[in-house]
Amino acid sequence: MSKRILITGSAGFIGSHFVEHLVKNTDWHIIGLDSFSHRGDSERTRHIPHERYDVICHDLNSPISKLTMHRFGKLDYVVNVASESHVDRSISDPVNFTQNNVNLALHVFEMCRELKPEKIIQVSTDEIYGPAYGDYKHKEEDRWIPSNVYSASKAAQNALAIAYWRTFGLPVMITNAMNNFAERQNSEKYVPKCISKILKGENITIHGSASSPGKRTYLHARNLSDAWLFLLQNIEPKKYEPSLDVVQAPEIYNVAGDEEVDNFSLAKMIAEILEKPFKYEFIDFEKARAGHDKKYALDGSKLKNLGWKAPLDFKSSLRKTVLWTRDHPE
Repeated sequence: MSKRILITGSAGFIGSHFVEHLVKNTDWHIIGLDSFSHRGDSERTRHIPHERYDVICHDLNSPISKLTMHRFGKLDYVVNVASESHVDRSISDPVNFTQNNVNLALHVFEMCRELKPEKIIQVSTDEIYGPAYGDYKHKEEDRWIPSNVYSASKAAQNALAIAYWRTFGLPVMITNAMNNFAERQNSEKYVPKCISKILKGENITIHGSASSPGKRTYLHARNLSDAWLFLLQNIEPKKYEPSLDVVQAPEIYNVAGDEEVDNFSLAKMIAEILEKPFKYEFIDFEKARAGHDKKYALDGSKLKNLGWKAPLDFKSSLRKTVLWTRDHPE
């Protein structure tokens, strides 16, 4: 029997790729929950067949009414993708940013208490762990030390997910992912920002210095979508066992990319794909952004040891993303 899945933020950048991935790889019925008052855009999903994809409009800053829940029907899975995610906006407007992310998590988990799906994925980020140093890669059980308001708000969502898992028995799994990129990404993010500036002949601002630029490991949104599908199809959420005299938490999975690249090299690669001149300037980390972390890194071995393998490699997916974005200007 076909499954029914609800995706919050389905018309957002990552959510739209997840919807597209599910349409291509399952026969599931997909329900998107979107407000279109944040970063959602119906143009991202206009090409997706609508016979298996329904969008219901609701701002998750407000509770989900029973009438709206009735429209969802029986849900097998819930994936909570929706969140404000831009660090600069979290710094310029920290109160509204944080309240949005905390409120939406609370209202999603309250909905799940009512509708009782089989599996819930809470979507999070590598940034909750704070910066990684040297060759170290953060493991799932490492402590959280968020450096900025965005990562703190995601850590708050995770903490609520764990509390609802233990207190109310919600079947939660948490995923932490690397920096995402792909087609249809908002122009405020690094990859599309580089594409735009290179095409305009403008300087790209690179955090760090020539000898020590910032580093990230980039993950195509379709790889992240594939990891979520793998978990939903193959992994049962862990249950809290009151009789066990040990600290317990739901399962957390790092979804890691394979190639670490510094921001200078990434921008240069984009310029080479576009066959355009590469103009740039370096700016000190702290001058560029308060609470900026030089590097993030995740150990993705736990998920890979379960059998998951990313379907797309970095270089070919970057090339596809760059050329698509060039040919589809905002």
